[in-house]
Amino acid sequence: MVEPSIERYLSDLAAVDDEPVLLEMEELARSKDFPIVGRLCGRFLEVMARTAGAKRIFELGSGFGYSAYWFARATGPDGEIHLTDSDPDNERLALDFLGRAGLDRPIRYHVGDALSSLADTDGTFDVVYCDIDKQGYPEAWRQARRRVRVGGLFMCDNMLFHGSVLQPDDDLGRAVDETNRAIAQDPDWRSFINPTRDGVVAAVRLR
Repeated sequence: MVEPSIERYLSDLAAVDDEPVLLEMEELARSKDFPIVGRLCGRFLEVMARTAGAKRIFELGSGFGYSAYWFARATGPDGEIHLTDSDPDNERLALDFLGRAGLDRPIRYHVGDALSSLADTDGTFDVVYCDIDKQGYPEAWRQARRRVRVGGLFMCDNMLFHGSVLQPDDDLGRAVDETNRAIAQDPDWRSFINPTRDGVVAAVRLR
């Protein structure tokens, strides 16, 4: 979504975060063609979580822990980050990566359905982050919007979905567009979509 030369410039600035475990995670994603948010979106997640003073975060869809890497940098070791994925191999990878990065102390991993795991976990959160299958986005928003504390954030990746939201002509594009419109029109929330990579929404709960 961002002009390639600008994205290269931003990526050059983000090279300050080059660390062995992070580079290993990014190489795994490239070699396996595994979708991750990438360095620029990861930094955005961290900055927003730090701005919110986040200490309790729930991720809907976590893969092998790439987005959690950035959230754990924000919360510090006294935080609590819940990860979800249906594949136990991703739990193993995430705990290994985050452990070697020194970021595993706040991690709790739920193997199973993301929304069921959210429903089974008590309390509210400073941040709920969504990166599940796109057809689940509308329901994820409906369930998450009251699980975020006032002043907390709902964040979600792929909210521009390769531009298909402009003229959504399939179920996935329509699901993302429906979610964008529901967030934007909710009087209890104020939101903005950062167009980096595939679009990340940051919505703050007002009341």
